[in-house]
Amino acid sequence: MALISVGIDHENASLDLLERATIPEHEWNKVLRTLMSQRNIHEAVFVSTCLRTEVVAVIDRFHGAIDEISHTLAGATGLPVSEFSDHLSVHFDRGVATHLFSVASGLKSVVPGEFEVLGQLRRALELATEELTAGPETTELFQRALASGRRVRSETQIARGTTSFAQASVMLATRELGVDLDGAQVLVIGAGQLAGGIARSLLTSVARVQRVTICNRSSARVEELARELDDDRVVTGTLDDVTALVTSARLVVAAVEVTSPVITRADLERCTQSVLIIDLGLPRAVAADVHGLANVQRIDIGDLRDRVGQAIGDRREAFDQARHIVESDVEKYLSDQRARGAAKIVSELREYFDDVVAGELARREHELAELTPEQRERVHSLLRSVMAKLAHRPTVALKDAAGTDQGIRLSEATRSLFDL
Repeated sequence: MALISVGIDHENASLDLLERATIPEHEWNKVLRTLMSQRNIHEAVFVSTCLRTEVVAVIDRFHGAIDEISHTLAGATGLPVSEFSDHLSVHFDRGVATHLFSVASGLKSVVPGEFEVLGQLRRALELATEELTAGPETTELFQRALASGRRVRSETQIARGTTSFAQASVMLATRELGVDLDGAQVLVIGAGQLAGGIARSLLTSVARVQRVTICNRSSARVEELARELDDDRVVTGTLDDVTALVTSARLVVAAVEVTSPVITRADLERCTQSVLIIDLGLPRAVAADVHGLANVQRIDIGDLRDRVGQAIGDRREAFDQARHIVESDVEKYLSDQRARGAAKIVSELREYFDDVVAGELARREHELAELTPEQRERVHSLLRSVMAKLAHRPTVALKDAAGTDQGIRLSEATRSLFDL
């Protein structure tokens, strides 16, 4: 069996494709169950965010597993396989660890070093654990990736200044609007981790906003967030209130999971003042055709990626340090994996040889009846020594090749030859 990751991400797919491939979190369990019903998949963890929809799995056959994962994604998203097959990111064995550790470390994020991805990966593992689809290999892989991600953020400056989508969004709004945020009314759509971070950053920014209205599908969650923020400028509402509120907002930040836009062109045509919209949702929360309106400036994840990319030139050293940490952590993880994999097959091989010695001694016991106890022990010792020498070369070869393609072939051959 081997590790594989298959997904659609922002590095290899358009935002339009990512938007249509995003699967709501409440449907992840269905995807996991479908994956585990496939012939070639033994463990699986699934995550779908605004930047990636991805499966990490323990599999049998490589090509068979890719086909099964692709058809599972097609069934969950409603997209034909032909529409995303050329945009898949596929990683195998060692590449899976390098990829996932890099994702957890924020090296593959639109906002380098952002913290939200750690929460997303942790929730993916927790759900897979609850659904009994995460086994020992995927669990350790994700736990080690999360640990590496935390280490990168604590030991490097990769997240300096902008540690999350939330901070990056507020910084972008501040640069675009400048002093216009002073006394402005802001509308935040959503009440999750990202939306909460945005509201918190707005309330503590240099520009003092007049009001931050947070609208969400669940009134209980938005009220809970308002209590956490504990600021008189915070007002709450529902998604039904968005149409009326958008006309007086100077800044609108959408960070909500919806199946169709909550703000349309018609809603914004009624605005009498300029409005900046930052749409962080996939699928998009704001209709794409609002770009043509003279008083509306709309920025989505793609724009945020480009603007952040221009601003991180002074953090190249931190990037190099982060990559070095990831490489080191990946090597340590793979080394530990090789050691465990080799230990199991080596233990079984040695047990086999011990059984051969014990079996032969028992079978020829009558021929040793006239030997003294000391002579018997010498015979036993001689046999064990011969078997140890015979086992030495295959044992060393299995340990040295563990975790590689050659190691897999040697392990399979050893099991077959000695019926382990």
